[in-house]
Amino acid sequence: MTVAADSATGAASLVQSVDWLAIAPPVIAASVALLVLVADLFVGERHKPLLGYGAIAGLVAALAVLVPLRAGDRSTFCLTGGTQACSYTADHFALVIQALVLGGALLTALLSVGDTRRLPAGEFWFLLLSSAAGAALLPAARDLATLVVALEVASLPAFALVGIKRGDRRSSEAALKFFLSSVVATAVMLLGVSFVYATTGTMHLTEIAARLDDVPGRFSTLAETGVVLTLVGFAFKTAAAPFHFWVPDTYVGAPLPIAAYLSVVGKAVGFSGLILVTVIGFPSYADVWGPALAVLAALTMTIGNLAALRQNATRARSAVRLLAWSSVGQAGYLLVPIAAAAYSSDEQIGSTVAYALMYAVVNLGAFAVAALVARTRPGNRLSDYRGLYATRPLAALAMGFFLLCLAGLPPGIIGLFAKVTVFSAAVDAGLGWLAVVMAVNVVIALYYYLRWTAALFRAPEADTAAEAAPTAPEHRIPGPLTLAIALTAVAGITLSGAPQLILRFAAVSLF
Repeated sequence: MTVAADSATGAASLVQSVDWLAIAPPVIAASVALLVLVADLFVGERHKPLLGYGAIAGLVAALAVLVPLRAGDRSTFCLTGGTQACSYTADHFALVIQALVLGGALLTALLSVGDTRRLPAGEFWFLLLSSAAGAALLPAARDLATLVVALEVASLPAFALVGIKRGDRRSSEAALKFFLSSVVATAVMLLGVSFVYATTGTMHLTEIAARLDDVPGRFSTLAETGVVLTLVGFAFKTAAAPFHFWVPDTYVGAPLPIAAYLSVVGKAVGFSGLILVTVIGFPSYADVWGPALAVLAALTMTIGNLAALRQNATRARSAVRLLAWSSVGQAGYLLVPIAAAAYSSDEQIGSTVAYALMYAVVNLGAFAVAALVARTRPGNRLSDYRGLYATRPLAALAMGFFLLCLAGLPPGIIGLFAKVTVFSAAVDAGLGWLAVVMAVNVVIALYYYLRWTAALFRAPEADTAAEAAPTAPEHRIPGPLTLAIALTAVAGITLSGAPQLILRFAAVSLF
């Protein structure tokens, strides 16, 4: 960012030069979204799949632009004068989260290619890219206005994506529940933001942090209320208990690739916003949000894991429902380092980032295998996975590896190390009770992950074997789906062999 100076007075001008490279990732995703929507008007029905490949190319281009930004030293849309407050900062935190959300959107696109025949293709790809653009903008936002706008740009298209299946009552109900819960969260968050602005007179997070250090006594209650309401709004977005009620029905009703997208990209968006407002905007109120997030973490992981434990293997879509409840439990683990940052330093945030990267890879892989099984078993019950090794050995091995990573057991070394990193963050911050709660929940989660893994390698039941024997042409695995499973498996194996690739983020400050 450059600011022109008036030669006569030396005063700073309001004319700014936009750093287009810094904002390129969300801009590319948004531009390709518009191109796909316009192209849909001129592309015949036979060539609709080309729209999907165009969306994939756009996401690859957005990811590629992150390479020249890797120094993490660019900012734009900054205030003029004597302050250094900027609305958009491409620091290391922003770049890592942008890589996560754009990579998650790319894998979602690979899962969706070939499965959009019964969906309006142009609208589907436009909504997916628009949501990805908002998700890429949010981690770089450094003022509350940009943060809220980015959050809504990421969320609003997701409502439509959940309910995009025409004539499906379950999909419509899931979209309505997701919409209503998110609208409530946004309303609460905006009320909190307005209270914070009334107290500080600024929207920039760094300026808010400085002014909250010295709040006049008559405004202290207003400031505390604003902080709490803002955190409650983000708790909805992150599916933290008790604001998690929308998750299982939304995941079950949404198209499977969109459920995968929400479990990874939607979660990354919520946690990114939560990290920014707490660590950068509200450090003065760490004594308020630290204990609150610690309690939310314990409650979230416990409710999520206990609900996952109770899933009936023969219930329709029980596999997706288990992954949904598992994602709630994983959200509890992700909250632990954020709570720990209130008691130590912002370096603890790196543990959340490292865990989120691990979770994104293996959870998307698990959803990819679920999408494969759903092609022949649309009920997607846990019992449908029994004997998968007998019919699709590579898919079964991949699924077993993903589940062991989520459980934190070898050979899923990256899952084990990521959990140890989060556990260490709690212990180092003096939150021994939270570390004990996490250890108990890890043991609970072992049971349902291992039960699912064992089912993959059991002999299939007679009716299951007879039903799975015929392999019709329409059930052949699409190339993009195979690529998605392969990419996530290779990434998981690589990270298990070289966990330092992401665990190094846990030892440094990303801001």
